[in-house]
Amino acid sequence: MSGRRGAPEIDAIVVGSGPNGLAAAVTLARAGLTVRVYEREPQIGGGAATAELTLPGYLHDVCSAVHPMALASEFFRRFGLDRRIDLVVPEVSYGHPLPGGTAGLAYQSLARTVDELGRDGPAWHRLFAPLVEHAEQVAEFTGNQLLRIPRHPVTALRFGLRALEQGSPFWDWRFTGPAAPALLTGVSAHTIRAMPSLATAGAGLTLATYAHAGGWPIPVGGSGTIVTAMVEDLLAHGGQIVPTTEVRRLRDLPPARVVLLDVTPKALLRMADGDLPAGYARRLGAFRYGNAVAKVDFALSDAVPWQAAGLHSAGTVHVGGTRAQIRRAENTVARGRHAEEPYVLVSQPSGSDPSRAPAGKHVLWAYTHVPRGSTVDQTEAITRQIERFAPGFRDTILASASRTAQDVQAHNPNYVGGDISAGEVSIRQLLARPVLSTDPWRTPLAGVYLCSSSTPPGPGVHGLAGWHAALSALRHDLGVSVAPDLSPDLPDER
Repeated sequence: MSGRRGAPEIDAIVVGSGPNGLAAAVTLARAGLTVRVYEREPQIGGGAATAELTLPGYLHDVCSAVHPMALASEFFRRFGLDRRIDLVVPEVSYGHPLPGGTAGLAYQSLARTVDELGRDGPAWHRLFAPLVEHAEQVAEFTGNQLLRIPRHPVTALRFGLRALEQGSPFWDWRFTGPAAPALLTGVSAHTIRAMPSLATAGAGLTLATYAHAGGWPIPVGGSGTIVTAMVEDLLAHGGQIVPTTEVRRLRDLPPARVVLLDVTPKALLRMADGDLPAGYARRLGAFRYGNAVAKVDFALSDAVPWQAAGLHSAGTVHVGGTRAQIRRAENTVARGRHAEEPYVLVSQPSGSDPSRAPAGKHVLWAYTHVPRGSTVDQTEAITRQIERFAPGFRDTILASASRTAQDVQAHNPNYVGGDISAGEVSIRQLLARPVLSTDPWRTPLAGVYLCSSSTPPGPGVHGLAGWHAALSALRHDLGVSVAPDLSPDLPDER
């Protein structure tokens, strides 16, 4: 490897123990290689962690709480995640409160969703039925980098035409009521971008398809159980983990045949310390980071008192009002300002998993979108917005813990400026993430690969970026052309 001398004492080094880094490590270890993971923090897992953030006995998810990709990700399907940990799939994947005490509800059942959408039900069915019927093909198409010929061109074409519609000023043409467009806008806004756009539409269609095809699971015990399952598998196959060790330069690492980096392009530039070719370094330097999140965790004396009763069954609630109101809030953030009535993602995992809080009590997880680098505490803004659709919510709050966008970055340097997507989610940066290449995980440095969410398929707890990077390393540097078996049913599995 460039910049480091000596015979390799280990086959593979992974820097960073987020879900992608661990996915890479698990894949390489399953191929029979010696693997060592370095993590700067004492706790393994990056954003996929669970901790007592407010009061004793209240278990909050540090970053992600609900996992739309847990059942859809090809890596997690091969890994058998649903056989390793307990996943609860709420009947309502996501809900959307509307002014006047009503709500749109996206059930796991597409048919029930269609029935309850009334006059917009047939339009919702026409939009999603072809995608839900071929959800695995949608997952295959969206779970890879886009510079490849899709294996299922008909599904890709259907998806693309729908994204063009919902990503354009004509996004309202098929709907007549408020609930259906609000439902789709709420799920599309996960991308933290101005709306409408092709990127927001593509993300919304993908997540909504998973919502109807298998639901959005919540791990029993918290998101940290996903990391625990991956760590146990890695250790069972000879892997090592070295916590509390920050890697500042690649040349400081011990010799290895390959190095996989669960870091952003900004960190790769620093770690390479001038060894990257000038053209590649310029492209990394031009990589754009998106806007950010501010997060508040609440310990509650009771469940959120939503006006719309159906929201009590929802694993995720998108708070922000009508499509027009959410668009206004997200476009305000895109212009670098804080929204007065922000879009807020809310989940109350203790409703599905009582182990997360003392008997009768609850934990609540809430994000809102803010300009990158914001230092503004959003506790009051989030509380006020939830109270708008759940009168009395404020009275249930026992304690809260807030993180500004700057705090989010301080906890995880991959979230530059509070950007939990590890890079702006735009069509340009979905095609070139971080560079335009048919193998974007492979860097020009011999044996060095990038495996973070700054590579395809982008953000989310899915392990796919790490898995793809590991497969590329196996092909190009380690002489392994067949993907290793990741099944939990192997004879030597503990």
